[in-house]
Amino acid sequence: MSTMQTNFTPHRQRARRDWDALCILLEGILGMIIAMGIGRFSFTPILPLMQRDLGISNSIAGWLAGFNYLGYLAGAVLCFIVPRLMRTRYVTISSLFLSIATTVTMGLTLSVFFWGILRLISGIVSAILFITISAEVGEALSRRGYSHWLGSLYGGVGAGIALSGFTIPWLDRIGQWDGAWIGMGVLAAILVIFGSTITTRKTADFKFTPEQKHQSQSLRILWPLIVAYFFEGLGYIVTATFIVAIVAMTPGLEDYAAYVWVVVGIAAVPSTVVWPLLSRRIGNKNCLLAAYALQFSGILVSMYADTVIEITFTAITFGGTFLGIVALTLAEGSFRMKHDGRKSAAILTASFGVGQILGPILAGFLADLQESFALPLILASTCIMIGWIFTLIDRNFISQ
Repeated sequence: MSTMQTNFTPHRQRARRDWDALCILLEGILGMIIAMGIGRFSFTPILPLMQRDLGISNSIAGWLAGFNYLGYLAGAVLCFIVPRLMRTRYVTISSLFLSIATTVTMGLTLSVFFWGILRLISGIVSAILFITISAEVGEALSRRGYSHWLGSLYGGVGAGIALSGFTIPWLDRIGQWDGAWIGMGVLAAILVIFGSTITTRKTADFKFTPEQKHQSQSLRILWPLIVAYFFEGLGYIVTATFIVAIVAMTPGLEDYAAYVWVVVGIAAVPSTVVWPLLSRRIGNKNCLLAAYALQFSGILVSMYADTVIEITFTAITFGGTFLGIVALTLAEGSFRMKHDGRKSAAILTASFGVGQILGPILAGFLADLQESFALPLILASTCIMIGWIFTLIDRNFISQ
């Protein structure tokens, strides 16, 4: 009997580790759905509803998006300057609450000024949650020997995008643009409640291990990666902000506009697993070059897309690459700065954030200037190509 118990004990311990790791990953995915997929990116499918019902211009839409990304940059810088933010569960819980509250409140006011403030706050907390959840889940999985699961975490962003794209048309039928904002906030609150019931693990599972003292590493090894990531942030965000509005303005595709965001989300979910797996075979550099090229091709097609097939190709190539580029870039930064992984994540996210601020503001201005999205899409494709070039000339990749 004792021999049988001894044989079964390792199996039970392994099963327990599997379950703990899965619960950690699921909680992180739910956090990404709430903070990024809903709190941050639900603006994209709701924007055409606001333009339809309230007549807001592309320039105003660009500034609102810019305020959100300014907040995202501020949150990233805050995590860089005050790293203790990433070690306090109170900050995580408060950020989740603010993400939900700002989403709901967007539907309770008609003031452009207050919309800007709300999107700014939403951006701050989404950056804090993105960096904190990434670090918490990454360290927790690593302690259990499941660090290879981390790429799946970012699939939560794609799942949130797909969820918002599918849900918002129904909410629009019930309560128009304001009902969509309020409904998405309520949905986020439900997901928080659901997430709290997944497991009864001790809060210690989510706490960071004490920092070890290491010699500070130079950021010089990151600079080409930082520049490429900046242009990716500037280029991709044009599509992320306006893709639904672009489709809504295309004759014959109006009914498809809301669901193009669903396609983006569905394509994004597996991308955070597929690209890292592919990188093990061909290297991070080759994967990033392929992802940039694929995203560039999708933007080129979107310039003249007037059929469901063409716009679906754009949605798939966009959704299937932007989170993959995020996962690969953050992983490469962590590889290069082994003892300052959180520092590299914060500086790369800040660089990305600067690009995201400029992208929608410039795109909105150009769209109103020309009364079309041709110039914004040219801007986006040019930025993606520059990102590809800086990746090509970067000689610091550990895995070519």
